Amino acid sequence: MNTIGLVAFALVGASKAIREEFDLFGITIVGLAMAFVGGATRDLLVVRVPLALQSPIEVGLGLLGVGLAIALSVVLPSPETHPVALLSDAIGLAAFTTTGAIVATEAGVSVFGVVAIATINAVGGGAFADILLDRAPFILFEDFYASCAVLGASAYLVAGAVGVAGSTAAAACAAVTVATRLAAVTYDWSLPTVQNLGRLSDRPDSRQ
Repeated sequence: MNTIGLVAFALVGASKAIREEFDLFGITIVGLAMAFVGGATRDLLVVRVPLALQSPIEVGLGLLGVGLAIALSVVLPSPETHPVALLSDAIGLAAFTTTGAIVATEAGVSVFGVVAIATINAVGGGAFADILLDRAPFILFEDFYASCAVLGASAYLVAGAVGVAGSTAAAACAAVTVATRLAAVTYDWSLPTVQNLGRLSDRPDSRQ
């Protein structure tokens, strides 16, 4: 799952940079940022050397994702929206959420810390990539994405609270994250904005 996540996240980030007409260096930077910034931030929060700086294999997987994005951009207008890429992205989101939850638990942080670190691990790279692309991180205003990581990390905590073994709790975290993300893509879920709530309160039948 971690391998799929690294490749998929690098592919999605690089594809966004290609769409913005970045040069090859810029495409590589954005792709690797999306793949590694979340995990690096997680490691810094728990005071350890980021794994991306320890393992050349992980960097190689990120570069593979960048290469795939460049190759697919020749035959597909938006490779990051292809069903295979969306499925891989959901699996990667689950893998990074689960990894973050496990690392945070081993570090002995609070319940809030576990959810926060798991979510940062899962979506921090995408948020940073959007900043490099000079736009607001999409997780803050569109799509049901970071919420999937929050739900997955919460499932991990609930499983641990009822005495479920670590591997089973990790599986529950991954399953909830993947399921909610795929459901969000299928049914076009999104969280309401204040403007949406305001329009609902203005309906005549809402005041009856």
